Amino acid sequence: MQLSRPPIQPIAPAILDALPNPPLPEAVCPRRTRQQLDLMLLAIEALDLGGAEAMLTAAQELDLQSVIKNRVSFWRLRATNPLRRYSQRRPLTLNEAKALVFMTCHLARRMTVLIRQMLLVYDQLLEKQLPLDQHIRLGSYLERFRAHFRSRMNPKRTAVIAYNSDEKLNQLAMSLLGQLLFCTGAAGAQRFWSSLFDGEAS
Repeated sequence: MQLSRPPIQPIAPAILDALPNPPLPEAVCPRRTRQQLDLMLLAIEALDLGGAEAMLTAAQELDLQSVIKNRVSFWRLRATNPLRRYSQRRPLTLNEAKALVFMTCHLARRMTVLIRQMLLVYDQLLEKQLPLDQHIRLGSYLERFRAHFRSRMNPKRTAVIAYNSDEKLNQLAMSLLGQLLFCTGAAGAQRFWSSLFDGEAS
């Protein structure tokens, strides 16, 4: 009689060991963490027209293929965001979240100069009380972010209803840019990772 063997678990990429496991009850990511990760990636997509492809390329460059295998698996990870129209009820594991963090920081570093410029221009336009679309690149980013958010998030969710105007979505988009800049430093991944669990770990 041949005994069935348990499936072999893929070895986690070594890069993930750089981030500590927070003391969570079930070792899966809480709601706010899943939401924030997806929104940060949404901001990258709005900032870079080729952002979706760049994310998959980043997974290869960081040797994260065992976690993010292809476009479909990547979508499933992002769809754990409970605010999405077609959200997945599956949990997001800590290793999956770590992979998304490294991907986010990797892409943000590449756009550091652009992100700084956008934040500076935003402050200048606010100070002068000028319309945000006066700067073509900033206006395009905000327009794409609003379109992405409205097309992908569930309008029946209370947290989505809160962003019921262009102004509120613009504020969210710029807040996410500030957080992306936070990810660009040498210890950006560690800082971003810690921020995702503020008040969540027991």
